[in-house]
Amino acid sequence: MPIEETGYDPSLGRKFIFVTGGVMSGLGKGITAASTGRLLANAGFDVTAVKIDPYLNVDAGTMNPYQHGEVYVLKDGGEVDLDLGNYERFLGVDMTSDHNVTTGKTYQHVIEKERAGDYLGKTVQVIPHITDDIKRRIREAAEGSDVCLVEIGGTVGDIEGMPYLEALRQFAHEEPEDNVLFTHVTLVPYSKNGEQKTKPTQHSVKELRSIGLQPDIVVGRCDDKLDPETKEKIALFGDVPTEAVFSNPDVADVYHVPLVVEEEGLDEYVMERLDLADEALPEAERENTWRELVTRERTGEVDIALVGKYDLEDAYMSVHEALKHAGLERGVDVNVQWVNSDEMLDHHDERLREADGVVVPGGFGSRGTAGKIEAIRYAREHDVPFLGLCLGFQMAVVEHARNVLGLEDSHSAELDPDTAHPVIDLLPEQADEEDMGGTMRLGAHETAIDPGSLAHEVYGADTCTERHRHRYEVNPEYIEDLEAGELAFSGRAGRRMEILERADHPYFLGTQFHPEFRSRPDRASPPFVGLLDAVLERTDPRERPGGDPRDQEEVTH
Repeated sequence: MPIEETGYDPSLGRKFIFVTGGVMSGLGKGITAASTGRLLANAGFDVTAVKIDPYLNVDAGTMNPYQHGEVYVLKDGGEVDLDLGNYERFLGVDMTSDHNVTTGKTYQHVIEKERAGDYLGKTVQVIPHITDDIKRRIREAAEGSDVCLVEIGGTVGDIEGMPYLEALRQFAHEEPEDNVLFTHVTLVPYSKNGEQKTKPTQHSVKELRSIGLQPDIVVGRCDDKLDPETKEKIALFGDVPTEAVFSNPDVADVYHVPLVVEEEGLDEYVMERLDLADEALPEAERENTWRELVTRERTGEVDIALVGKYDLEDAYMSVHEALKHAGLERGVDVNVQWVNSDEMLDHHDERLREADGVVVPGGFGSRGTAGKIEAIRYAREHDVPFLGLCLGFQMAVVEHARNVLGLEDSHSAELDPDTAHPVIDLLPEQADEEDMGGTMRLGAHETAIDPGSLAHEVYGADTCTERHRHRYEVNPEYIEDLEAGELAFSGRAGRRMEILERADHPYFLGTQFHPEFRSRPDRASPPFVGLLDAVLERTDPRERPGGDPRDQEEVTH
């Protein structure tokens, strides 16, 4: 098909690893792919990733967290699947919305081109127009990298995933054999008598092969490592060498998965298969920071209450991970205790009494906000270290207006349009917007930080650049009243209030932005580290196993 018709350039990119899933969704394709990428990066290669989501949504921005977990925000404002967060954390790179391909995005682009007459009157079809657009997006995202990991969401056999698998079939024909690698991740369950069963994997590989795709590697997800006879059986029925079947057993921490698959030899097999072994760094010279970081000894533990309305860890994945990263930096285990903000008013307040710190994360909608406000009040009145993120920041403003200033009817105009005191109100430039998707203040923006403030101490700088996802902000008409007491806005972007803190509290910090999105295992988010520092300062270390974690400061930094 002529390039000028579809805009597809088959010369972009270098090496590609396509990761498909079988048997069931949610097996951990993304973690498997990200772990493979981490090991390749350790070996000296520039690695990037693409996540393909076959749903018809243009992006993840309007999706309920119960559907696909949190909406992860990229630096360019892209609202994407949470797996992009895993890729950024594991690979240590910043991605753009071009690294997330959806059916809605692909079809929207092709239809817009058809309406503009770009196809010169030809019949627009799935092949070649949709498949070429899919391949174009993959190649353009891969440009400039040594290896591009491409994860296809869902499960082989899903009807919505068929155009993508067809695109990959074509892709493989366009490339030399040693430029493309297909990895298939499947479930290996146990029977009641404790036997590892391969039949689901056999059927999954059969389904994949019926589409014209032959896996080069099969990764078995199981409670434990695959038995040798299990590997041999998968290899026989999957038509792959036994050495191409790898275990990916359950682990206590996903950051240990790269270590597990490295022990299995997955990285070496991939490099041999892609003809990269001679270009890799010698083993003695490979980056070892990841292993040292995730295996670092912990000298204590802290309990952090996460006050939210979604009973689903994936809904707050980046917050969980940011707390974990802060724990890695300070050498402590962070136990995240979920507190249902929708029920807290009745019987969950005791969970706050047991917590060393409180985090109120972002969210949308009015459900659970009363509980969040009470959690913030509890943290303020009892000097419990507190961190509020986005909606948590806004509810801290509402709590202060109600309970300190006495403006009892204060609220966010987003949650109560008839409030007498809209201390949180609509962004001026969004007043006339009607569409829900893509109309918020999104992506990375710079915040100026007041010298001498807690925020300045936390960030150690006069500015910070963090990612945003909101439409409402602090109402400028109330700022003077809000700052009349102990509350201060110590971070601003023009006339937008970005950071708040309290002078009458050991650690009370709120951010309009989402610092959790930029947190990495080797670069913990400053507000989260500050929260843990305040917790450790407040908590008697003698009551915690392993002594005082702060005694390990030279080791853990």
